[in-house]
Amino acid sequence: MVAKWNKTINLVSEISIAHLWTRHIVDSAQLFAFRPAGAQNWADLGSGGGFPGLVIAAMAADHASDCKITLIESDQRKSVFLREAARAMNMHVQVIAARVEAAPPQSSDVLTARALAPLPRLLALTTRHLNPRGVAIFPKGEGVMAEIAQAQAAGWRFDFDQHKSVTDPSATILTIRNISFDSTQ
Repeated sequence: MVAKWNKTINLVSEISIAHLWTRHIVDSAQLFAFRPAGAQNWADLGSGGGFPGLVIAAMAADHASDCKITLIESDQRKSVFLREAARAMNMHVQVIAARVEAAPPQSSDVLTARALAPLPRLLALTTRHLNPRGVAIFPKGEGVMAEIAQAQAAGWRFDFDQHKSVTDPSATILTIRNISFDSTQ
């Protein structure tokens, strides 16, 4: 479906279509392992072509069927794709066609976003949709330490762990908890 729809809607880069399995599916699937035990509510911000949101929903269907998955995507055409792909795969997901800033707060136990924004901006979006005990899971590239430093310099406080990506040796999976903002910075 991604390859078919990508011809009219830019879901993923044309170059990455040839590497769809590793570049998008496996890269998304690895995030599922970092979910906290008992997570009931998962939100994916800027879901685009369904990565990682639809992949997470497919994994949750098999391994965490009581987890509600919400995909937030501002592009109406991509939202239609997400709904159609979920229907075709018989997955129960909620798709919210709105900007992340305008979508109703989700109070998620888990929040993901892939290639949506640099960490300082991403944290601002995250606090609207993540419950205080939740965990944010973000795939990041080799500039991850610079993004962490920028976020901290901007006043963001958080605990984080770094995990090696299984698909890219220079990439990192960040798991972030206890997010707060110190406005005195």
